[in-house]
Amino acid sequence: MADTVREVERKYEADAAAGIDRLPDLTRVDRVAAVVERGTETLDALYYDTADQRLAADGITLRRRTGGSDAGWHLKLPAALPGVTGSVRDEIRAPLADTPPPDLTALARSRTRDAALVPLVRLRTRRTVHELRDADGALLAEVAVDDVAARRRYPEGAAGRAHWREIEVELAPGGGAGQELLDAVEEALTGAGARPAAAPSKLARALAETAPEGTPEAAPEGAARPAGEDAGRAGGRRGRTAGEVVLRYVRVQVRAIVELDPAARRDLPDAVHQMRVATRRLRSAFRSYGAVLDRAATDPLGAELKWLAAELGVGRDQEVLADRLTTALAEVPRTLRLGPVSARLRTWSVRRHTGARDRLLDALDGPRYLALLENLHALLGAPPLRGPAARPAPKVVAGAVRKDYRRLARRIEDALGTPAGPARDEALHSARKAAKRTRYAAEAAVPALGRPAAKFTRRTKQVQQLLGDHQDSVVARAALRELAAQAHRAGESGFTFGLLYGREEARAAHCERELPALWAEVSRRRHRDALRV
Repeated sequence: MADTVREVERKYEADAAAGIDRLPDLTRVDRVAAVVERGTETLDALYYDTADQRLAADGITLRRRTGGSDAGWHLKLPAALPGVTGSVRDEIRAPLADTPPPDLTALARSRTRDAALVPLVRLRTRRTVHELRDADGALLAEVAVDDVAARRRYPEGAAGRAHWREIEVELAPGGGAGQELLDAVEEALTGAGARPAAAPSKLARALAETAPEGTPEAAPEGAARPAGEDAGRAGGRRGRTAGEVVLRYVRVQVRAIVELDPAARRDLPDAVHQMRVATRRLRSAFRSYGAVLDRAATDPLGAELKWLAAELGVGRDQEVLADRLTTALAEVPRTLRLGPVSARLRTWSVRRHTGARDRLLDALDGPRYLALLENLHALLGAPPLRGPAARPAPKVVAGAVRKDYRRLARRIEDALGTPAGPARDEALHSARKAAKRTRYAAEAAVPALGRPAAKFTRRTKQVQQLLGDHQDSVVARAALRELAAQAHRAGESGFTFGLLYGREEARAAHCERELPALWAEVSRRRHRDALRV
C-alpha cells in the first residue's frame, strides 16, 4: 500500500481584496520562536475525477503532481479528529506514473463505481513555504503562500481559467502543536487582512470559478452525510411520511458502506466491522419495511448484502474469536496452563486467518460488489415506494416495529421452552437474529416516534447482546474442541483447553439464566405500549 500522511490544515484567502500583501510577524504567536523561509517552488498538478465529479462531491481529490518534495500521485480522503476545526484529510501517496495507480483508484472505487476517471482541472501553484519552529528548533507548522492558476478544459475545446492567492497553515506531522497553535496563527492572519477560505480546497475553488456560465457549480466538498450520523437526530417528527423516514435510514446505511470502503481496504481499526454492520442494518430495513419499499425490488439487493456481510465477516469473525480465546487463556493461572497452549492457539489463529484479507479485497474489487453499489445508487435515485410510504410515518413504522417484536417474542419463547443442548443453542441463535432485526427496525423509527423508540432500541440491544454472548460461547466451545483434539494428536495435554471449555459452558449457562428476567423487563407493557400511536 502507498504511503499515508495525515493533514491538519486551515486555508485563507489572501488576494488583493483581502488587503494582505505579506505575512504578519508570526514570531509573536505563542510557542513560535522562529519563522524560517524555505524558499519558493513551482507545483504542477492535474486533478482527476469522473465526468460528473463524484469524488469532488464527497470531498475527495486525486491528482498527479510534479514539483516539490512530494511529487507523485496523491489521493486525499476526508478524515475525522474529535475537537479539530479545519480540514483533516489522509493523503495517500504513490510514485509518479502516466495513469492513476491501481492502489489509489481502488480506494476511490466505492464512489467512482464503473465510471472512468478523467483529467478535469490543472493547477499551477507558485508556493513560498515558511516553517514555524519552537525554541528548540522543532517544526510546529508550515505556512505556505500560494499563487494559484487554474485551467479547466471543456469537451467542446473551450477553457475556463481562474487565478487567486491563498495561505495554507498545516500542522507538522507528529508534532506536539495542535488547535491552540492553529487558532493563534489564524488570529494573526485575519488581523492582517486574510479571510478564512470559502472553499475547502483548491480543487473546489477551481471547479467553482471555472464552471461554464449558466451551469451549476460542482457539489461542495463534504456535502454527503457522514457515515456515522445518528438516524434519530435530524429533523422533527411532524409532517414526515413513512417513505421519508425509511429512505433516510436507508441513505445513511448506503452512505456508511460507501464511506467505510476505503478504510476497510486500508485495514483501519473497526472499519470492516462497521461496514458489515451497515450492510446488516440496510438488509434489515429492507425486510422490516416491506410495506414502504417494494420487496420485489429490495429482496435481490438483500441477498447481495447478505453475501457482502459474509465476505466482510470471514476475517472479522476469526479475529473476534481469537481475541476471546486469547483473553480467556490470559485469565488462567500459569499453573493450570499445561503444554504449549499459547503457541498452539497462535498457530491455529494464524492458519485460520491466512487468506481472509486477500479474499475480502478480491470481493471489493470484483464485479459483484460494484454491481451492488450501482444498484443501491439506482434504488436511492428511484425508490420503489409502495402506497403506505405516503402515509404519516408514526403509524406505519410503529406497525413494522411491533411486527418484528412479535416475531422476536415467538422465537424467545420457543428457545426458553427448548431443552438445554444443541437444539436450544440453535433456537437462541435464531432469537438473536430476530432481536437484531427488531433493534434496527426500532432504530430506523426513532425520527418518527422519538424517545419511546430510542428506549425500545436500547432495551432490544441488551437482549441481542446477551444472546450474542451466548452464541459466541457456542462458537468458542467448538473451537476449543478442535484445539484440544489437535493437542491430543500431537501428544500434548488438552487439560487447559478443557478448562476453558468448561468456563465457556458456564458462561453460556449464565446467559440462559439471565434471559428470562431480561426478556420480562423488555416485554413489560409499558415498553411495548410505548410504540403504540
